[in-house]
Amino acid sequence: MEREVSELADKKVAVIMGSDSDLPVVKGAIDTLKGLGIGVEVHVMSAHRTPALACEFAASARDHGFAAIIAAAGKAAHLAGVLAAHTTLPVIGIPVKSSTLDGLDALLATVQMPSGIPVATVAIDGAQNAAILAAQIIGVTDAEVAYKLSVRKEEMKQGVIEKDRKLQEQLG
Repeated sequence: MEREVSELADKKVAVIMGSDSDLPVVKGAIDTLKGLGIGVEVHVMSAHRTPALACEFAASARDHGFAAIIAAAGKAAHLAGVLAAHTTLPVIGIPVKSSTLDGLDALLATVQMPSGIPVATVAIDGAQNAAILAAQIIGVTDAEVAYKLSVRKEEMKQGVIEKDRKLQEQLG
């Protein structure tokens, strides 16, 4: 058992974008993962233009030490589903806002997966939450990551308490 846990402690997360134009969105996930001490590898792959490459990546992701895959895509947003179809790793989809339907098309495409091929889905452009979810998955078996997440939550709590204190002072 100890061997399995220590192996999991070295896991990393893949962040796959359907287009390099998605980088401003996924940067939040990349920064969050790095801030939690989780390895991250970022690639551009298309469900439509490089389907064989995307499928091959997903099929071998576990063997390459990944604990989860985050997939960001807009419009038809098939990337997360294609990746999920070729791996047993958790896949977290980030629907990316596009100019046509403000990302609603991507949200629906990402969340509406067939039975047996789940994709966890965060909000439109919700890259930071995708990273937190991946970290929570890793934190199930990695105490250090779980601790960092608990510290992060405590900091958020204290931030809200401080804002309320300032508001009460202001309102007198």
